[in-house]
Amino acid sequence: MRGESLRTIVAPFVALGPAGVAIRTRIKGLTADDDTVLRLVGAHLGSLASKDLKRRCAEGLEHSADTWAQRKRALTDESSSRWAGSITKATHDQWALARRAQLAHIHSLEAGIKTIAHRLSLPVGEKGSKRAPGGYRTRQEWFQKSRRLRLLEDRLERERADHDRGRVRVVRGGKRLLKTRHHLEAAQLTEHAWRRRWEASRWFLRADGESGKRLGNETIRVTPDGTVSIKLPVPLAHLANAPHGRYVLASAVVFHHRREQWADRITTNRAVAYRIHYDMGRSRWYLTASWTIPPVKTVPLSQARAGGLIGVDTNADHLAAWRLDEHGNPCGRPRRFFYDLSGTANHRDAQVRHALIRLLHWAERHGLSIAIEDLDFSAEKARERDGLRKRFRQVISGMPVSRLRARLVSMAAELGITIIAVDPAYTSRWGAQHWQKPLSGKNRKTTRHDAASIAIGRRALGHRIRRRTAPPPHDQSDRVRHRTAQAGHGTPGREETRPRIPGPRTRSVSPDAARTRATSASKTVRDAPADQDWVHDSLLHTD
Repeated sequence: MRGESLRTIVAPFVALGPAGVAIRTRIKGLTADDDTVLRLVGAHLGSLASKDLKRRCAEGLEHSADTWAQRKRALTDESSSRWAGSITKATHDQWALARRAQLAHIHSLEAGIKTIAHRLSLPVGEKGSKRAPGGYRTRQEWFQKSRRLRLLEDRLERERADHDRGRVRVVRGGKRLLKTRHHLEAAQLTEHAWRRRWEASRWFLRADGESGKRLGNETIRVTPDGTVSIKLPVPLAHLANAPHGRYVLASAVVFHHRREQWADRITTNRAVAYRIHYDMGRSRWYLTASWTIPPVKTVPLSQARAGGLIGVDTNADHLAAWRLDEHGNPCGRPRRFFYDLSGTANHRDAQVRHALIRLLHWAERHGLSIAIEDLDFSAEKARERDGLRKRFRQVISGMPVSRLRARLVSMAAELGITIIAVDPAYTSRWGAQHWQKPLSGKNRKTTRHDAASIAIGRRALGHRIRRRTAPPPHDQSDRVRHRTAQAGHGTPGREETRPRIPGPRTRSVSPDAARTRATSASKTVRDAPADQDWVHDSLLHTD
């Protein structure tokens, strides 16, 4: 690290808890009439949502409260005021999400153009450094990248123009499913099956909660015994089987997770939002209940550090964890929690949950906090950053850092476990430099990931990653006095190994002892050469 400029390391902080809760259950035992009504309502409201989204995208940056009110009044005539409010709110959320994704895409294009332009300006074959890539390896690669640079510049110009006009591109139902229409054989779907899946993905059966209203929702209402009733839109009011234009499903639902919290909210008429959706792959209907919760009051950082914590290093296929005491010393053996990120999205999500459950149960048994890196690979996923290192880019892109972080915070809040987020800068490099070799032995091989977990834990505790050296043995003037010292907070290069200062550094050795011993022969060791240098190496003052 000597000779490199280190970036500023952000201080550790306690992560905030979740701001909302969502639970899901299956709607079982539906009759043919129930299924028909749900499909008709979802298709009708879905068509209204598509029209409203089209109108909102056409407005662009000219959107105002008046245009919002006009759209809502137009939707109310064909549904109801509450359905219209849910549709317009979902439209605004989707437009805002597309707007943020557009801005992130512009930043990605700018980073790619900057990298390619830098590499094209260098001579072919010039090697790069750890901070900046070098030139391209061959003239052919240089030529191909020059063409790609023009392509990215044209694409960036179009995206900037759309962003300035407020134009976004949104596909209700998903762009991936839309593109599947052109590859039905690869997806093993018929045109009819794809059409059914496409229509189901565009249905709209979502109702926002209302605080103070009966059971927390007037549009989709669920009673404590699980009875589900829906307020039908005006064109479908003739299908009602209950008073006031409502349709009651024949089957009841049961929430197995957080049932007590949900029941407590609806009995006190607090807002609960509901969403009914159809899983075409399983041919099942599901009901999702969600509500917001006040932010969990975090404990002070000093209290979270009391008694030590568990440092966790996130990797592509496992979590490496090690328990540390309050002084930053590793205790016991390292632990690993593996997960497999191959297969479907549901399988990957389940693997992440199972790994986090094992980690949280271990922390709960010992009553410790968890320290984890505040990772963000949005900039490192760029294609131009790593060049031909395709395998490395795949590993980085496959790490579920955002999903893992969100799930860890929400699951830890339920168990009362504090999560401390630390800056990920240099944790793997300095952990391997200062901790991997000292903790390795004949019977245990400490990996780089294990050492990184110690570095993360020490940074969360407020200690320097660099470890202290052992105290000196007995000598004539010092008797087992700890002669190592921690570097101060303002000491430059405190995370690095201090340079060796030649010469004696103890009070028991005179300044000219090196010259005297170098010119005289040893009197205690036999058969030693007369010109042997017996000056002892000084101890390194390290943390």
